[in-house]
Amino acid sequence: DSIFFRDGVRRIDFVLSYVDDLNKEWEKKLVRKILYSNSSRSLSNTLSNLTFLGQESEDGKIYFVKIHAPWEVLITYAEVLNIKVPIKENDIPSMVENPLDCMLAPLRLPEKVMHPDPDYFTAPFSKDKQELYLINDESTFFSPSMRNRIVNYILTRCPYGTEEGKKKFGIKRLLNNGTYSAAYPLHDCQYWKKANDPNCDNERYTLYMEWARFLRFYKEQPLDLIRKYYGEKIGIYFAWLGFYTEMLFLAAVVGLICFLYGLFTMDENMSSKEICDPEIGGEIIMCPLCDRECDYWRLNTTCESSQYSHLFDNVATLFFAIFMGIWVTLFLEFWKRRQARLKYEWDLVDFEEEQQQLQLRPEYEAKCTQKKKNPVTQEMEPYLPITSQAVRFCISGTTVLFWVSLIIASMIAVIVYRLAVYAAFASLMENTQTLQPIRGLLTPQLATSVTASCLNFVIIMILNFLYERIAIWITDMEIPRTHMEYENRLTMKMFLFQFVNYYSSCFYVAFFKGKFVGYPGAYTYMFNRWRNEECDPAGCLIELTTQLTIVMAGKQIWGNIQEAIVPWICNWWGRRKARNNPENLYSRWEQDHDLQTFGALGLFYEYLEMVIQFGFITLFVASFPLAPLLALMNNILEIRVDSWKLTTQYRRPVAAKAHSIGVWQEILNGMAILSVVTNAFIVAFTSDMIPRLVYYYAYSESEDSPMSGYINNSLSVFLISDFPERNKPKVNPENFSVCRLVYRDYRYPPDHERRYLHSMQFWHILAAKLAFIIIMEHVVFIVKFFVAWMIPDVPSDVKAKIKREKYLTQKILHEYELEKLKERLCQGDKGA
Repeated sequence: DSIFFRDGVRRIDFVLSYVDDLNKEWEKKLVRKILYSNSSRSLSNTLSNLTFLGQESEDGKIYFVKIHAPWEVLITYAEVLNIKVPIKENDIPSMVENPLDCMLAPLRLPEKVMHPDPDYFTAPFSKDKQELYLINDESTFFSPSMRNRIVNYILTRCPYGTEEGKKKFGIKRLLNNGTYSAAYPLHDCQYWKKANDPNCDNERYTLYMEWARFLRFYKEQPLDLIRKYYGEKIGIYFAWLGFYTEMLFLAAVVGLICFLYGLFTMDENMSSKEICDPEIGGEIIMCPLCDRECDYWRLNTTCESSQYSHLFDNVATLFFAIFMGIWVTLFLEFWKRRQARLKYEWDLVDFEEEQQQLQLRPEYEAKCTQKKKNPVTQEMEPYLPITSQAVRFCISGTTVLFWVSLIIASMIAVIVYRLAVYAAFASLMENTQTLQPIRGLLTPQLATSVTASCLNFVIIMILNFLYERIAIWITDMEIPRTHMEYENRLTMKMFLFQFVNYYSSCFYVAFFKGKFVGYPGAYTYMFNRWRNEECDPAGCLIELTTQLTIVMAGKQIWGNIQEAIVPWICNWWGRRKARNNPENLYSRWEQDHDLQTFGALGLFYEYLEMVIQFGFITLFVASFPLAPLLALMNNILEIRVDSWKLTTQYRRPVAAKAHSIGVWQEILNGMAILSVVTNAFIVAFTSDMIPRLVYYYAYSESEDSPMSGYINNSLSVFLISDFPERNKPKVNPENFSVCRLVYRDYRYPPDHERRYLHSMQFWHILAAKLAFIIIMEHVVFIVKFFVAWMIPDVPSDVKAKIKREKYLTQKILHEYELEKLKERLCQGDKGA
């Protein structure tokens, strides 16, 4: 269980594996392997070669090629990749101690785990200035993550021949065509025990014990150790996820308080009191819920659902919607500060983008046969003609449009399902005696909403599975120029699709359901067949809450199953064959080979999952104050699940640099702005707050109890004799003469000259809703922009440290150049 060759000196920096088969492609693959190996050896020209050593596995089927990068190769590509290395120990005093540190001590990890390396001033590596750097030991000067980054850079650019007139190169293409089966760096030890080899760092074991176990959920994350072992790109993801979870704690506490307020004031709600009162709600006869088959029903049958709707539809809803608009700004602004601090601590201040990200993708170079001069470098480089780009973008855009249309079509299908089964549920619940005990709680609207939400969730998962593959295919077809461009294009496609996929049903319930129903004799029908569904008598907000809970909770449960259980089962199945061999013959490269592959897009899916969750807790949070609490509990689990699977179930990813969360920052900013608009519309049009306020101040007839009579006022009257045959129930056993229309539908009575048209109160309420939206948006946006202006993106102490480090680094480099010049003068260098 070692990561060294048998000499105990040369470290195995990378492993390639392949399976020799006997089919007709075998000879061609063998030639590719030989050519690729030879080109890798000669890539660094006169420099020392990479060391390649092959060995077969214990079963004799899989062959492993172990690669070691010697010192000359490392220093050459460290200069190419602009890697920063230590030049002097940091002498800037540490931050003033926080007086709360003693209270936070139980949450802290040991200093050796949190900060595994001393803090140094750093400078980009240069081969000509090796004396300048703190090189104590050449074998440990470059960390394993740096080494595997360098080797991966070389492997992705090694040519292996020409096929069909096109130059072929790069390990990715060889992996795709099956020449090699895997390419990966090694973990440094087993995760559950330390390695016997004293030269192994055992960082994987430390990460597992201090970070990847769920029992450590209350502890801080060892971000410096994560960065050292996995690289900055993975490190910054966990830093962002941890910070997001910390900020969710505040939102969860405020949301829980708002929910408890609704719970404790449930009995004081005058609307539900009137609905439940046998003398009021029991005497109000409601019009049938469907045509012909449904009967008349009494309003007090919805007593329980109206009481529960008060949990989410109360004055605290408005407060929480405004609070979340400000919270999301605080989260994004404080994250910028946290990110700026990490950039300084992780030597990313002058880092624009990973050199590999900005350089041409090997796939781009291979597929683009035409060349033109780069105006910056003045060198010839491949390019894709404008006509070819236009054709590819047209195909890509059409494909994305088709899939978005498919989502909308599936949502319409779910709506049709709701309309089709709504009448069946209404008839079943009214005519089946066994369902009488739960009729008050499980209304036809709620039963339809629950089943439709479950069906919608299943459709979402299926479409996600299919579209992921389509998005990767069309992004590959576009042939993006750089790795960064590739990731950004794929991110926007996947986010657009998932935004429509996950949120379309919530938008329907929030802003369309129950808004275009009509009235008896003039009902609105979809496809002239299915009558548009009405909101529950308690309002549509409780249905939006149901939809949000099912989709959000279902996605989180399914995501954790996918991320944790599936890789564990796959690895368990793969390890069965190894149990027959003694442990001392089960080598480190074979153990890692049997693990799952994290993949280049592994982190992309993690970000996507969290950003979609962020949308749930911001876009629709006015309907469900407990959403941040659900997200908080999920994220506490998510951090440990992600760390556990990365440490125990996956091969070690190739280290990569990143100075920010990238394009996700812009997506979060856009969702933060959109959330203010959606929550204002939810409070205005989906909740019952504005109609109640209008009644309280303008239409109430009782000074002692201003809200009494609200229910009777909000339900319009319809004369049963005016029912057309298409809508009229088959029977009217109690000979009712009038029934009440859709909840919160303000129409003139039958004896009015403008019968069944919207009354003046309807227009007053509509004007109040629009005024509320404008006022709330402006207030929240003003506060948001003021808060953003007040909070600087970079902390003042970090700015000072950056300036101090730049000054000292320049001084050290200047003194070094002067010293070298003095030496040359003393040696009589005529040129000097």
